[in-house]
Amino acid sequence: MGWVNIYRRRMKVFTLAFVIYMDYKALQQREKWTRKSKIADLWEKAHERNAKRVLSLMIELEGLWVKLGQYLSTRADVLPEAYIYLLKQLQDSLPPRPLEEVCQTIEKELGQSMNDLFLDFAKAPLATASIAQVHRATLLNGQEVVVKVQHQGVKTIILEDLKNAKSVVDWIAWAEPQYNFSPMIDEWCKEAPKELDFNREAENTRTVSRNLGCKNTCKDKTPDNCVDVLIPEVIQSTEKVLLLEFMDGIRLNDYESLEALGVDKQKLVEEITRAYAHQIYVDGFFNGDPHPGNFLVSKDAPHRPILLDFGLTKLLSSPMKQALAKMFLASAEGDHVALLSAFEEMGLRLRVDMPEQAMEVTSVFFRNSTPASEALENMKSLAQQRTKNQKALQEKMKLNQKEAKRFNPVDAFPGDIVIFTRVLNLLRGLSSTMNVRIVYLDIMRPFAESVLHGNIHKGPALNVHWIYDTPVHSDVEAKLRQLLVELGNGDKILGIQVCAYKDGEVIIDTAAGVLGRYDPRPVQPDSLFPVFSVTKGITAGMLHWLVDNGKLKLEENVANVWPQFRVNGKDLIKVNHVLNHTSGLHNGLASLTQENPSLMLDWDECLSQIAMSVPETEPGSEQLYHYLSFGWLCGGIIEHASGKKLQEILEEAFIRPLNIDGELYIGIPPGVESRLASLTLDTDDMKKLSGTSNRPDLPSSFQPQDISRLMTTFPVLFNTLNVRRAIIPAANGHCSARALARYYASLADGGVVPPPHSSSSRPPLGSHPHRPKFPSLKSHQHQKGGNFRMKLVKAANCFDTSEQIQKTIGSSDGDYRRKASGDYLKIANDNISNSNNPTTAETAVHAVDGRNNSKIFSNPRIHDAFLGTGEYENLVLPSGKFGLGFKKCYAKDGSIVGFGHSGMGGSTGYCDMKNRFAIAVTLNKMSFGAVTGNIVHLVCSELGIAVPEEYSRFGDIQLNLEKPLIN
Repeated sequence: MGWVNIYRRRMKVFTLAFVIYMDYKALQQREKWTRKSKIADLWEKAHERNAKRVLSLMIELEGLWVKLGQYLSTRADVLPEAYIYLLKQLQDSLPPRPLEEVCQTIEKELGQSMNDLFLDFAKAPLATASIAQVHRATLLNGQEVVVKVQHQGVKTIILEDLKNAKSVVDWIAWAEPQYNFSPMIDEWCKEAPKELDFNREAENTRTVSRNLGCKNTCKDKTPDNCVDVLIPEVIQSTEKVLLLEFMDGIRLNDYESLEALGVDKQKLVEEITRAYAHQIYVDGFFNGDPHPGNFLVSKDAPHRPILLDFGLTKLLSSPMKQALAKMFLASAEGDHVALLSAFEEMGLRLRVDMPEQAMEVTSVFFRNSTPASEALENMKSLAQQRTKNQKALQEKMKLNQKEAKRFNPVDAFPGDIVIFTRVLNLLRGLSSTMNVRIVYLDIMRPFAESVLHGNIHKGPALNVHWIYDTPVHSDVEAKLRQLLVELGNGDKILGIQVCAYKDGEVIIDTAAGVLGRYDPRPVQPDSLFPVFSVTKGITAGMLHWLVDNGKLKLEENVANVWPQFRVNGKDLIKVNHVLNHTSGLHNGLASLTQENPSLMLDWDECLSQIAMSVPETEPGSEQLYHYLSFGWLCGGIIEHASGKKLQEILEEAFIRPLNIDGELYIGIPPGVESRLASLTLDTDDMKKLSGTSNRPDLPSSFQPQDISRLMTTFPVLFNTLNVRRAIIPAANGHCSARALARYYASLADGGVVPPPHSSSSRPPLGSHPHRPKFPSLKSHQHQKGGNFRMKLVKAANCFDTSEQIQKTIGSSDGDYRRKASGDYLKIANDNISNSNNPTTAETAVHAVDGRNNSKIFSNPRIHDAFLGTGEYENLVLPSGKFGLGFKKCYAKDGSIVGFGHSGMGGSTGYCDMKNRFAIAVTLNKMSFGAVTGNIVHLVCSELGIAVPEEYSRFGDIQLNLEKPLIN
């Protein structure tokens, strides 16, 4: 191709791009003074006019532009009908090259004459495509084959077209920044030239056929991995000629023939989708060009899909394959933490911290396909979603409209996933063209799970590093680790932390397992676990701290410090009634979990609703567990009595004095995502719970059947960052076991701060920065009913943007927490300087040595205050299981041995005052206490101290659900 022709091609491409662009821009202006009834007709004519222009040029130029046209013709789910109708012509065939040219190439490549190669060679091609054309032939041995012959000079054309396409894309990205496809064209420029070597295509064909087991029947495969497709066998290949086994089939766009044979189009497209799921997630080697022209349907029953053309393939590394699987599954589960982790692992970096939008985008990405008839509605929906996301971005980043339009939230887009996204879009277009609906989440999930199976389900028996490598502090810790291995092998543990103090010293500090079902990173001592109602023990402690500092009295009427609380018969409710679960508001805000759960994210609205709630029983008359209302009752009292935010009191009362910075939060701040454990459910425990009888000590809205329902939904809800960042003082604590154990060790000693935590623990406790300051979340629209996941998207994420811009996921110059071990990948920059430097980190710990003898409580009878004993016994219900904010723990002889608080899912904090013992367990596989009970039973027994009655029933690994460990 001469330079004159190259220049002409380039000018034609740029001229057409400019003409179409100006046509649409002019139409946008014309809309402003056109009657609404005529606007749709104007757009339809514009689409038809420009589609004809595009088709004409693509046919003229051939080469890469035909491939682009074939791709666009499959996007019936998003493109106007005119484009689909006209560009579909490119799927059939282009004008054929002369037979003389074809034979010349064959003889030159194979080194023999046509007569020496074939008994018969069809003069008319079966199809002519952008790179080659295909003829049917018969070999000398009688075998039927197809011969794929590359067009002469096509290599030069393709390479030139790629340059032109990149220039057009760069220009569009400059003119309309929201349509920046540069990463995609860059990857295409790298991959497309590989299609020009048919030896590569031959090897690709053999590899995919072998991976999919196309020579085997489904009887030879496991059901989950069974893919029932056909791929032609490779006979011979050179760089420009490929001989394949002939397979007689029907083209996908031959609807009449498909109908005549009774082909099930739904099943057909599902099987093609399964084949690609297998290629991507199981094999990590997939065909990147699944347009309709690359498929046939076998004429013989059961009418299996025939996969053709493996010139454009992509090989994924094992880490990338796992990251893609993790992204898919995190999207399916609504798990923000695993999703952001997957992004980081695949090299996708974002410039702004808006995880709810990231989840939205991936959910759209893996959404069900839509038939072509719904294309217009689908386009409107996507446009509305894009507008909404842009508005949210504009508000968060404080950008004007022009700046928001030009702002690209993606900092880095890895080339490896460009072909992956192209494949998903082509499959979506294929299903739309065939007018079927494909549920990608259902079809692809087994394949995505299989790629993670080796990492996720590697329990102690298969993973020598399942117990995190930290020093053993005592003989009892060594025995505990043996128990954890036993529980792990029994699939009762996913990830866990256990920390215990005895006589002010650390005797256990163990972490084991992985951070989540789809997050195989190891649990470490500083990992943060959601602990649900364990949070109540911390919130109660804050109330006692205010009493201890003279800001509040236990017997004071709540309305005295919180005037709005006085209405609806609550003027006689006292602070001690709230702490003792006898205020009568045990069902307060119960409707949140049923009618509008998204209100839980709005701190001010919840305080307002709890202030307007109506008690069901006389204050102090009946103890019924305040499972949800407790937190906001205490939180409202804390804020009104102190004049400060709840999290400020938490930091002042406990975080700073105990030096547990960065490892105990009520509502996490941005920047700690890399340390979060994700929740999953122990389904075996769930089945056993369904058979339990009602509990008279629990509210009417929190009976076993309600708990069962909540347990099913909570992992999904509390794995979203919107929820985890909310201030829910009854249920949204996030902490490490070592921070929680240190808190209870101080309580066990009457508030005396223990000596610094074990120096062998890495990273040292207290070495993370603590950033708890959040504005209140405002919710402007409160809609009842509907899907909760959709409602969460509407809850605005109003964090401090000026600080967050410096700490976003995409900051490429931030340090990785632990680079060499690969334990934690950077998701968000914690801005920890020298956290891996022992000298610096230990200095942070030793800086508080002077506080070793300090106390967080000055009241010498603080234990009586916690338990409602001694001079405080008139403030509690005598027969109740709760003291003032804490669960009383009894020995078998009926004597009180300690106090604490457990959470739904099994995490717990407990201390024994007499023996100066404290223990904390955090876990992410939600169960009903068997794991925690066995751990506490073992540790107490080994130490020779009384086993609290509620734990003593778990003497073996068998679960006892008569009284599940739920507080």
